[in-house]
Amino acid sequence: MIREERLFQLFRDLCLINSPPLQERDCVLFVRNLLESKGLSVWEDNASQKINGNANNLYAKLPANQAGIPGIFFSAHFDTVEPTEGLVIEERDGVFYSNGKTILGADDKGGMAPILEAVFAIQESDIPHGDIFLVLTCAEEIGLKGAYASDFKDVNVSYGFVFDTGPPVGSFVSRVGTHDRFTARVIGKPAHAGKDPEKGINSIQIASVGIAAMKLGRIDEETTANIGTIRGGTATNVVPAETVMTGEARSFDKEKLRLQIEHMVTCLEKAAQDGSAIAEIDVERAYEGYEHDKNSKVVQVALQAARRLGWNYDLRSTLGGSDANVFNSRGIPTVVCGTGMEEIHTHQEHISKTDLVNSARLAIEIVKVSSEIR
Repeated sequence: MIREERLFQLFRDLCLINSPPLQERDCVLFVRNLLESKGLSVWEDNASQKINGNANNLYAKLPANQAGIPGIFFSAHFDTVEPTEGLVIEERDGVFYSNGKTILGADDKGGMAPILEAVFAIQESDIPHGDIFLVLTCAEEIGLKGAYASDFKDVNVSYGFVFDTGPPVGSFVSRVGTHDRFTARVIGKPAHAGKDPEKGINSIQIASVGIAAMKLGRIDEETTANIGTIRGGTATNVVPAETVMTGEARSFDKEKLRLQIEHMVTCLEKAAQDGSAIAEIDVERAYEGYEHDKNSKVVQVALQAARRLGWNYDLRSTLGGSDANVFNSRGIPTVVCGTGMEEIHTHQEHISKTDLVNSARLAIEIVKVSSEIR
């Protein structure tokens, strides 16, 4: 049923299209033309206007061939964490790599190619199915922006599956923590560092005092925290008047998350007050967490599909987000499916042909099971 060489070539073709966040238009057009050539109904939203990019989210529908079967969707994202311009793909022992000078782009083209091939294989078969939708997003890697801008008004589904996490294929993420992030500006006072340093207020020093007071890293088994960037100052001979930093915290427990963010903010505010500076801090919710009961329909469909293919893994939990966080927050039950992408976001990123095929097999089996569990 699966045409393996078609799948491998599709993966290569997708990877060779440079598609960093907000610059995915060429990849969207390639996939749109492919889907339309297969006779699927295809459309876009207006995400580009909302997120200031050059590409929209792409949707496609394979209509049901049997009444009474619930609609489902498969999802993956077009963008990669850094440009793949100049990518040279190498195959070694049945595994795709880059030549080490760029990333490969298996995150998430290693999720996209298999779900596309699965839909084509189903279309060419007599497998009974309800409406099958593809929801292919942009700008996932920079804060799920495409998903937040997505429009599901024409996507009538009962649940969905995002192919966008690491191995093993046949495992599923059913529990994800909540993530908050913040930007803080510490405002001091400039002065000549050699002539009048006592007239200045060193914003870098004050920010450092605040950071040093924070509990960071692994807070407990459910909570993490981090300061990710810090920048300030203009020259070595000027007392730095402004320092900007970004940070985050994540937790499976929202109360723990609230307390951790409150702690980090308090540390900065106290350091600023003690140093006669000002701290301006903006906190925002990056995404809401979710947890699906093992007996929920979306989880049962996923688990039964995997077991039929010989896989029986425990459900996974993670503090890393995906488009599934957005879809779940909108009331559309969604789980994340493990794919074969390994060492993602590095120049050593790779994915095996076997895992590409198995991901497509899993998507097809999900369709089969969903036709039975109504």
